[in-house]
This record gives sequence, C-alpha cells and structure tokens, in this order.
Amino acid sequence: MSDGCTSCGRKGGCDHRKGEMFAAMEAKLAELYPERRFDRRVETDYVLTEGLPAALANTLARRLAAPVIEVPLEPEEYCRHLYVLCLGRPPGLIEARAGLVAVDDLELAGEGEPDGSRIEELYLRVSLSEVAPFAAVQQVLVSAERLGPDLMIVESTRAGVFDPVLLPRMQKVVAIIAEHGLRHLDFGDMNEPPAGFSAGDYGERFGGLPALANYFFYPQPCSSITTTVVRGSAGAQSRPEVVVSGL
Repeated sequence: MSDGCTSCGRKGGCDHRKGEMFAAMEAKLAELYPERRFDRRVETDYVLTEGLPAALANTLARRLAAPVIEVPLEPEEYCRHLYVLCLGRPPGLIEARAGLVAVDDLELAGEGEPDGSRIEELYLRVSLSEVAPFAAVQQVLVSAERLGPDLMIVESTRAGVFDPVLLPRMQKVVAIIAEHGLRHLDFGDMNEPPAGFSAGDYGERFGGLPALANYFFYPQPCSSITTTVVRGSAGAQSRPEVVVSGL
C-alpha cells in the first residue's frame, strides 16, 4: 500500500474515489499546462485561501494530538508544507531548521553516550498546492547529528506513506483534508510522468523526467534528500513567517 485511505476496508470504495481523483488531475493538467510542457505552466484564478494552512494545521494538531509545523514557501516550490510530528519529541528538528528554536536547546537522545550525537524523527508532510485545490501526504524521516556546535539536519522524503505505524494517522489526515475543502491526491498515483507531456529542461536541472506530482506541488524529485547545516551557539532566529501549531 503506497498511501493510506479512508476507504481501504470497503470493496469498491477506492475505485470510485480514484476515478474522481484521476479525472480532477487530468482536468487541472489541461488547464495549467495547455502546451503540455512542464516549463510552460499558465496562471490560473485559483488562490490558496488565506488562513487555510494555519486552520488545517490547527485541526490536525488537535485531532491527531501531535505538533504540526507550518513552513514557508521555498523559492521554487508552489505548495505549502505542514509537518505532523509522529515519532519524536518537541521541539523538533524541523523547528530548529526553520530557526524557531536554537540548536543548543535541542536534546539529542542519549547525548553524552558514544552514539548519542544523533537523533531521528518521523513526520507526515502535508503539501498544499498553490496552483490547484489539491493536497498530498508523504512520510518524511528527519535526522540530525552534531558537528561541533552545529547541527547537520538531513530530510529524506518518500513518495507516499509506507510504514504501517503511520497509516492510522494517515487515514485521519486524509479525512481532515477533505473537511477543509481540498482534494487529497495519492502520491502512489503521481510517481510517473503524465503521458504525452514534454519535460522541457527538467532533465538538465534535476535529472530524469518530472512526475505527475511535480506538476502540482514542487519541482524536485518526490523521493529526495535535503541536507542543511544549522549553526549553533547563536540563539533562536526570528522567523515570523513560520508558524508552529501544536498542543
């Protein structure tokens, strides 16, 4: 199973839901990319409702009893990310990377022991498209290790949700997304390039071909690793555009 869904126990329920999902994606592709080229997206009237990411984050935090961190747009991305902390303890590594907490304030598990300079956290990352009323969910492993006073944070994303421990929460996330008026797209159905579309210069920039998810959310490969070094001994940085939602 690539993604959890709320119909997984009903025979036939998934087929109907997926048929509607594919139809919605096909229609939006035709609207956004009339020239059928990844590098020729046109402007549309869709706007992600102001306040929706924060409202969704608050609902997720309340119903899942978990901290949820909203991070700002990256330069080339066209989606908002909400990180639901599933395994780990706050404050977490995503907050440290965003400058919301100082590196010196983090407590690494087992710190002071031979292998105690490393920590791992598991998240569900909810991506909210800025170009269509779509949302999608991935599991993300975030790890860190000390580099003297600094912290090297590595984010590893997977193209979907695979670990059984995450599936109950995944099902709740899908239901909450629908309650907020967005259509959930399964990452497992967006890992291949759309037929008949030109990749433009994507191969030169990222290698390979853009998957369907790249047309709606962000350009980088869906399964990717991002490494960030956060400086220590400097205190928390002020980042007013980053919002943390939690208990």
